[in-house]
Amino acid sequence: MPNPWKRSLLIPALAAILGAQTPAAKPGHAESIPITSAIPDDPALAAYIAPYAAKIKASFGQPLVKAPQGLFRGRRGEENLLGYWVADTMREAAQHALEAPVRFAITNAGGLRANLRPGQLKVEDIYELMPFENELVVVELTGAEVIQVLRESLLRRGGEPCSGVRVKVDGTPAKATLTVTWADGSPIDPAETVKVATTDYLYGGGDSIPTLKKGRRPFTTGLTVRQILLDRCTALAKAGQDLLPPAPGRYTIPPELREALREKKVNLQESGARP
Repeated sequence: MPNPWKRSLLIPALAAILGAQTPAAKPGHAESIPITSAIPDDPALAAYIAPYAAKIKASFGQPLVKAPQGLFRGRRGEENLLGYWVADTMREAAQHALEAPVRFAITNAGGLRANLRPGQLKVEDIYELMPFENELVVVELTGAEVIQVLRESLLRRGGEPCSGVRVKVDGTPAKATLTVTWADGSPIDPAETVKVATTDYLYGGGDSIPTLKKGRRPFTTGLTVRQILLDRCTALAKAGQDLLPPAPGRYTIPPELREALREKKVNLQESGARP
């Protein structure tokens, strides 16, 4: 019996192939059925998809780029350097798609399902990291809304992976202060409108960052986050470069406040952009 997790990785790749060759299903009753080892393989279906599955499995083993240090989501209290890399890649891809500056990008740590272990990365590693069909979306927010997005992400999950900003929380759990600047240390103008890269999942209201739903003039890039990660790895290898983790320091949060955020016992009384 195939490993259920490995089988689930084939689903996104097979969907596009089979979806184009099978008639659309008629609306009806829907039921969620988890993919587990308790479900036996259907011989007819297995025979039908076998050539496609073999092709996809072969592509999973293709080498991408070397990651000598690996990239990790971070353990308790550590920064999510893997998430930073994903957010950076999203922002760069969005800028390329729009041919315009994108000041900020944010993704969700919960959508990153695997670390990238040190060594030679393969296509399969990126599929395990990002098994979803999340799409890259660009919206417009004011500087004040960018700060509010970060505040919501802190209260929800202690701070989601982001790109283009630096975030500092200080004070006490009873009266904590949030300070946000752009990555170069310059202040954020609350009234300025900027372009923001995110995913269709977050823009649609996933993971409780409601201010993202206020994003105006949404631009759907047509690119999945997984594909831009694959493209980034391919470009690095072609340039003879390794995949290295981004520098830490995007979130500066004392241990006491980090623990209070984790326990949802912190009062962020102020939120603003400061020099």
